[in-house]
Amino acid sequence: MKELQEKFIRKIEATPMDFTRSLMDTIRWEARLIGIKGARGVGKTTLILQYIKKNIPVDQSSLYVSLDNIWFADHTLSSLVDQFIKQGGKFLFLDEVHKYPNWSQELKNIYDDYPELKIVFTASSLLEILNARADLSRRAIVYTMQGLSYREFLNLKLGLQLPSYSLNAILEDHLAISRQINTHIKPLEYFSSYLKQGYYPFFQEVPALYFQRIEEVINLILEIELPLLRKVEIAYVSKLKQLLQIISESVPFVPNVSKLSERIGVNRNTFVSYLYFLEEAHITRNLYKDAKGITQLQKPNKIFLENTNFQYALSPSQANIGNIRETFFLNQLSVAHTVEFIEETDFLVDRQYVFEVGGKSKNKRQIRNQEQGYLVVDDVEYGMGNTIPLWLFGFLY
Repeated sequence: MKELQEKFIRKIEATPMDFTRSLMDTIRWEARLIGIKGARGVGKTTLILQYIKKNIPVDQSSLYVSLDNIWFADHTLSSLVDQFIKQGGKFLFLDEVHKYPNWSQELKNIYDDYPELKIVFTASSLLEILNARADLSRRAIVYTMQGLSYREFLNLKLGLQLPSYSLNAILEDHLAISRQINTHIKPLEYFSSYLKQGYYPFFQEVPALYFQRIEEVINLILEIELPLLRKVEIAYVSKLKQLLQIISESVPFVPNVSKLSERIGVNRNTFVSYLYFLEEAHITRNLYKDAKGITQLQKPNKIFLENTNFQYALSPSQANIGNIRETFFLNQLSVAHTVEFIEETDFLVDRQYVFEVGGKSKNKRQIRNQEQGYLVVDDVEYGMGNTIPLWLFGFLY
């Protein structure tokens, strides 16, 4: 255990505090059991280390450990916790819990046996809390973390403190908000950079290797997490990569399930389940006509890549600007809102607002009969009436 504590201290000392994600202020840290799910590379580990550094004493009362550490080849989580508690442990932070066999049962037992202990864990976006062998849904408060919003990207890159705005505030007062933001920054100056390589916090580390790291993220999810957590057969991983390539070259992708399942070599139901798993893994975003009633066997009406950076990483020469705009809008809205497919326009949000997304020459024909219809326009700093700048939706979180 001593070696784990030493590694914990070294990690804390190396953790920067100049920028923190907005999720930091959303999490109810006082809860006894907190889960943070998210795709690889979005910054889950940094988030919990920053929280510790800012709020928790780094002594015998606290411990951070990654469950993929080789230490656990010869030790159990339960034995670690027992020793930790006897030494005065109060705050336990567990990274990558999905890498530990039987994680859910041990975590449930620890929660029940040590009521004085507060636990925060991180895991793959594929982790099942509700359907795990030991149901933790009544015990754990679970948050989902995604990549940087455009606002967070600007704050990180430029050292700013730009605030976020609710969707209602943007719809009702977008001109005043745009004017306020423009006093600090010209938002269009950095927007294309964000769309290409600004979604993951590691964009500042080695810019030349950014797309290579994105490909590594995708490969690890497809080759390790999907087979481990969703029992996807390894033989089909190459076919899923081929499917992602097809999606990246489409504007956007409208799936023909019969043809694609035949091409990949699986039956229809298995193929549709794979589409569902790709969205769970935060590789794609599937658009459904009835999002609240979806099942693993329901075919999505449209499929987008999860974020615009994937588009430039997988198929830079095929990056269609219309698809990029819609992908950005869907990505930013999906964090806190229900976004659904609608025949007449591009998106239905919260079953109340209708949005058409396009360039600055886009007209209002498709929303002219919609009482709560909005035109979302790229390449403009300000909007008027029900015409709103696309970049502004990057300030939702």
